[in-house]
Amino acid sequence: MNKLLPTVFLLSGTASVLNAADGVSPSPYKLTEVFGLPLTNTIVTTWAISILLIVVVRLSVGTPKLIPGKGQAVIESLIDGLRGLLEPIVGKKAFPMTFPLLIGLFLFILIHNWSGLIPGVGVFGHVEHGHLTYWMRPANSDLNATLGMALVAMLAWLVISLKVAGPKFFIWELFGNKADKQETPKAVYMMLIPIFMMVGLIEIVSIAFRPVSLSFRLFGNVFGGENLLTSMTGMAPYIVPIPFYFYEVLVGVVQALIFTLLVAIYIGLMTNHDEEHAH
Repeated sequence: MNKLLPTVFLLSGTASVLNAADGVSPSPYKLTEVFGLPLTNTIVTTWAISILLIVVVRLSVGTPKLIPGKGQAVIESLIDGLRGLLEPIVGKKAFPMTFPLLIGLFLFILIHNWSGLIPGVGVFGHVEHGHLTYWMRPANSDLNATLGMALVAMLAWLVISLKVAGPKFFIWELFGNKADKQETPKAVYMMLIPIFMMVGLIEIVSIAFRPVSLSFRLFGNVFGGENLLTSMTGMAPYIVPIPFYFYEVLVGVVQALIFTLLVAIYIGLMTNHDEEHAH
């Protein structure tokens, strides 16, 4: 008999009973290999949900019209709402190149936060040694996925900041003496230079830890939510878990918004300055 039991389709209650005792695995399950690279259940979910999102948006919007249909109106309302929220943060000059990144992050994180609530995710799979190895798992419950997004976001922050603010202002913002040279006594002004240099070094360390804080915050909330739903469904498969599903819907929105707003704030700290100040 093969080490793996025959592939089975399990109902949600059965799946939860198998996994409720040990909770959700901190790392994704390796399903197979493609070109020598591991294919995990979080990668499968990422591909499936992303393709579904693209198809739904394309079918909803179709060819943009002057008088929008229902699908186009929903997408436009979402874009207008995010535009009104994000433009004052990043500034008008940086907004055109920043908005595609931010709305992409928000939608991607939101949909994948909610993907664990879709029937079939974390349910279907095969049983190995009495443990369910399920085929699909929310992407953001994998630290690799959240860290990858955080690194991409910070790389975009660096490129946008340098392009909009310029290298000279970028370096001054980190290490420059912020005291007014005209109103500050020269001796005091010179004494402040090494202090601001030290502050700049501390800021560099803070920037280096931004991907860590962004990724662990998102991963921790989504992974914790998956464990919560697994435990509640394992104890009582019906009725009792329903409030927790609504709670996870709210957490998914909040976490997507927090991640997006933090990236916007990081960019805005470098780009949202008036021309006189930047000069």
